[in-house]
Amino acid sequence: MRAVVFEQWKTEPVLKEVERPTPGPGEVLLKVAGAGACHSDVAVYRDFDEQHGPPQLKPSYVLGHENSGWVEELGPGVKGIETGDAFLVYGPIGCQHCAPCSRGQDTYCDNAAAMPYLASGLGRDGGMAEYVAVPARNLVPLGDADPVAAAPLSDAGLTPYHAIKTALPALAGGGRHALVIGLGGLGQIAVQILTALTGATVIATDTKPDAMARAEKHGAVTVPGGPDQAARIRELTGGRGVDAAFDFVGVAPTIQLAASLARTRSRIVVVGIAGGVYEWNFYGIAYEAQLSSTYWGTIEELYEVVALYRNGQITPENEYYPLDDALTAYRRLEAGELTGRAVVAPHGRG
Repeated sequence: MRAVVFEQWKTEPVLKEVERPTPGPGEVLLKVAGAGACHSDVAVYRDFDEQHGPPQLKPSYVLGHENSGWVEELGPGVKGIETGDAFLVYGPIGCQHCAPCSRGQDTYCDNAAAMPYLASGLGRDGGMAEYVAVPARNLVPLGDADPVAAAPLSDAGLTPYHAIKTALPALAGGGRHALVIGLGGLGQIAVQILTALTGATVIATDTKPDAMARAEKHGAVTVPGGPDQAARIRELTGGRGVDAAFDFVGVAPTIQLAASLARTRSRIVVVGIAGGVYEWNFYGIAYEAQLSSTYWGTIEELYEVVALYRNGQITPENEYYPLDDALTAYRRLEAGELTGRAVVAPHGRG
């Protein structure tokens, strides 16, 4: 079968022929419906090396950690799953016997350092291919929903959903304001999730007019980047600041922007992994404002994301590519030329 393989540090992946996987005990083989191209993939093959990055990401393996597909074959011991059914794949794979894994939070596995990989497509062969083998436990049913369009939800939907759920207490009640910084794939879905889960006024900011226009379609009030950005956002809150801010960029200026707009007892969640540094001091941020990072989410939350998707409350905005053009999708992602999430559909759109 054809697959996009990460072969060497600091080099582009390659599209090549590899052996079709065979599902092991407790696994299923999926005929891949869709595989999302993510900035995390780019970081793995552009930025990481033996000294920088988790050792579990050492090449080589098939990329693709945002996956959906139809069951093609059942591995030994798998029951209760029918061939042909469509599923979304929960990407993280932990040890399965520690406390975080027992609650479906493989991202924070206590034994991650001893695992040979972090997730499907992150150290273990992923779904940027015609077929992928995954643990049956990691399948979330899609029913009759479109699996090709759903593929990015396993990360670009789950990650903002988890971040927002951690901040829901700060947004409970009337007159609340939520700020979304960065309107790429995750930020756009975050606007939709905030609209679905809260009654807060959603303020969104970016430097791209087309991205802000798309956020406005989903109910956000937008403010462009610029020298008066913070002042305009604060004005929209009546001068009080925001109750929760979600930074989907993660550079120093965006973290600083979020912190400068935080009101007393607010929540700031940094989702973007650009590695920005924030210098805290007691008088530089509102009292009891909480600043935290977050990473992916739980499999239970992915079920909730799928429920929102099936109810029409969130809709990923995708650009579709055949597998032959997967490397083009990654190049366009790196160049900032995408207007939606790049989804590779190895078997077509159906």
